[in-house]
Amino acid sequence: MSHKSKKSKKSKHNLSIHQAWPLVNVDAAGVDLGSREHWVAVPEDRDENPVRCFGTFTPDLASLADWLQACRITSVAMEATGVYWIPLFQLLERRGFRVLLVNARQIKNVSGRKSDVADCQWIQRLHTYGLVGGSFRPADTYCVVREYLRHRENLVAGRSTQTQLMQKALQQMNVSLNQVVSDINGQSGMAIIEAILQGERNPLKLASLAHARVKASPATIAKALVGNYRREHLFQLQSACKLYHNYEAQIADCDQELTRELEQLPDRVDVALKPLPPRATPAKRGVPESLRANLYQKLGVDLTAVEGIGALVAMTVLTEVGPDLSAFPTEKHFTSWLGLCPDNRVSGGRVLSSHTRRVNNRLSHALRLSATTLEHSPHGLGAYFRRMKAKLGAAAGITATAHKLARLIYRLLKHGEAYVQEGLEAFEQKHLKRKLAGLKKSAADLGMQLVQIPAAA
Repeated sequence: MSHKSKKSKKSKHNLSIHQAWPLVNVDAAGVDLGSREHWVAVPEDRDENPVRCFGTFTPDLASLADWLQACRITSVAMEATGVYWIPLFQLLERRGFRVLLVNARQIKNVSGRKSDVADCQWIQRLHTYGLVGGSFRPADTYCVVREYLRHRENLVAGRSTQTQLMQKALQQMNVSLNQVVSDINGQSGMAIIEAILQGERNPLKLASLAHARVKASPATIAKALVGNYRREHLFQLQSACKLYHNYEAQIADCDQELTRELEQLPDRVDVALKPLPPRATPAKRGVPESLRANLYQKLGVDLTAVEGIGALVAMTVLTEVGPDLSAFPTEKHFTSWLGLCPDNRVSGGRVLSSHTRRVNNRLSHALRLSATTLEHSPHGLGAYFRRMKAKLGAAAGITATAHKLARLIYRLLKHGEAYVQEGLEAFEQKHLKRKLAGLKKSAADLGMQLVQIPAAA
């Protein structure tokens, strides 16, 4: 048989396979996104030119949506590429299309596609056969709050950068303010910095601005504030201080917008019938009680009752996933989406790797940070974290505790039940029972029986 006949037979075989596959989404289109142009593919029987290129300006996106409607398209799949998908995604959703945001990992493991035209056709084919799944995205109302919260995180990061620049300028002048006050952005630190920028150089007068709660003595503070006040370093300090206050004002404005958008979200519980339970732990600095009450109304449960989860983490839960977890059938699906469970890779009946998947998920990052705060917790979750850290190591122990926090969040939101705090003694009793059951099972496997002998008085 010639090479040509073999190739013809192989192509006919592939064609028969494609014809045998069921068509799940008949009215499907695929879009390959770019910064300057979008390539769109529709079924071949819908238009003489089933693959078209559109610009990225708003009129071009409207023309794209009009063409899809003329081709009787109801479902569109597009690859998540940076932020280029957001304008088209929102426009198509407003037009009534079912839009799937596809993970690039699902479609890029197939070789042979060398152009944007082939990419959009391949996405359209996979979507037609139902071989791609859309990434999870909460309802649009929660996405609005999510954008404000993510912008706030960027502002906080910018504020932290200016704090580091202020610290650098002080260090260059050999002004060791950080050694005598715990926070240079606190009341005492900012008062001293402002006085330095206004021209005060007397260390005793600068030390007198420190609050009485500062542990260092006035003499020690005055000694730390003797420095080489060069002009260029003072200019750097002044610039960083101005930008710091500017970020503070921007964060305050963002908090107002966040509060306003939170009020627009639907309530999940009536506080008159089911009031907010009292706080189990003291409130953190900078987190108002009103925010906790609003989160309780919008989520339907008090997530801040869980040790390690504060109001800001609960806000992340609200904006990243929302109160409706119906998209995740079980808590295993939820923790897998967060990348907090083992990603078992098995070949030949042997586990090659069980490391967690690397995901860029803000909620999983927040839960890992929450897990680290349980280091000295006197409750059951704190004991669990310490046990996992000693058993698995610091990194794996943090991930295991974040996994447990994610399961608790899923159960609270799914069933709407109040969180019951587990004490340290109860956790140790449960752990002891598990160890005893394991010993009994091991003894039974060896044909022995474990007999408990009472301890001597």
